[in-house]
Amino acid sequence: MARILLASFGSLGDLHPYIAIGTELKRRGHTVTIATCAAHRTRVEAEGLAFHPVRPDADLNDQKLLAYVMDARHGSERVVRYLADVVRESYEDTVGAAQHADLIVTHPVTFAAVVAAEKLGLPWISTVLAPLSFISAYDPPVPSHAPWMHSLLALSPAIAKWLWNLARKQTLPWVGPVLELRREVGLPPGKHPLFEGSHSPAQVLALFSRCLGPAQPDWPPRTVATGFPFYDHGELSAELQEFLGAGPPPVIFTLGSSAVGAAGAFYVESLAAVTKLGCRAIFLTGAHAQGLPAKLPAGIMAVPYASHGAVFPHAAVIVHQGGIGTTAQAMRSGRPQLVVPFAHDQFDNGARVQRLGIAEVVPRSRYSTVRAARALAKLLQRSSYAPAAAKIGEEVRRERGSETAADLIERTLPT
Repeated sequence: MARILLASFGSLGDLHPYIAIGTELKRRGHTVTIATCAAHRTRVEAEGLAFHPVRPDADLNDQKLLAYVMDARHGSERVVRYLADVVRESYEDTVGAAQHADLIVTHPVTFAAVVAAEKLGLPWISTVLAPLSFISAYDPPVPSHAPWMHSLLALSPAIAKWLWNLARKQTLPWVGPVLELRREVGLPPGKHPLFEGSHSPAQVLALFSRCLGPAQPDWPPRTVATGFPFYDHGELSAELQEFLGAGPPPVIFTLGSSAVGAAGAFYVESLAAVTKLGCRAIFLTGAHAQGLPAKLPAGIMAVPYASHGAVFPHAAVIVHQGGIGTTAQAMRSGRPQLVVPFAHDQFDNGARVQRLGIAEVVPRSRYSTVRAARALAKLLQRSSYAPAAAKIGEEVRRERGSETAADLIERTLPT
């Protein structure tokens, strides 16, 4: 059996797919190590997987940091520059684990893992978590810094290609330290680390549903959409079960594990919206008070956390930030969605589920009591959303993301 290193960085939405794949590979007899920030050690080891810490060690409860990177206009650049600036430390840590591996699986921004694989001559497989990472000219994403640009990109693939070439030049300074590291360890410059350079020539795994992003002619060679790899552990508390059984399905509000630390007035505005509509609601608030009153109105409940996989199927509507992990769970639940994107891939994910007819989108900058109430009323009252969401849910639940990814990893292992 093989020794497989899974490299990741980010929030729980960036961790859970790799735990799902890792546990499937472990079930098949492989030795699996997840290399990521130290804050995730407990979750990884709880599944019987080996853990290797890799700098930087981001604090997911640091509200100042989360607000800094959850900026629609500059958030993605800030994340990339942050990781590029510490790429040498990340490389030192990753090489320590990679020396004992037979194959490496990389995350879209684990730049050091790509360098380590190439330096050590190891086979590697790249992954993407959301369609935006392919930056397709035929299925152009919605850029978080300029959502209006999607209309221009969609005019023709030629226009999109021209703009993506311009983006390559503009973003090259973001990853300058990555190119310097490659030179220092004796590797050629390679391709742009944010574009073609992030994709393995051996195998690319698109860890999302074909419903969200159908294959495009300009995806990298040897790309397979596996379906979402779901990691689900956690049962509903007795308190939540009692609440759900005491009335009609509630509207469930969540901002995942990152945007929840930069929520602003989201929860206060949401409370006013459901009060205006007379809806039952559950607020998943994270480790923050979020400005909600200590005593909530009847039919409204707030808890720090509940398993999305367990609670979402009980919702009338799911209101969320559009992160790919939350979007995946919402799609699988078969319930309509209101997406409130903050930054990064969230604008594109929101636009995609809206095009499927299962969601509405209100950007965070425009989210208010009035707009939230209007969108929720539309989702609750119009008859088309619930059947469309149920159909998508059936399709997503049929996919075997973890198993398909594990199959492809095994086929890529050196004989």
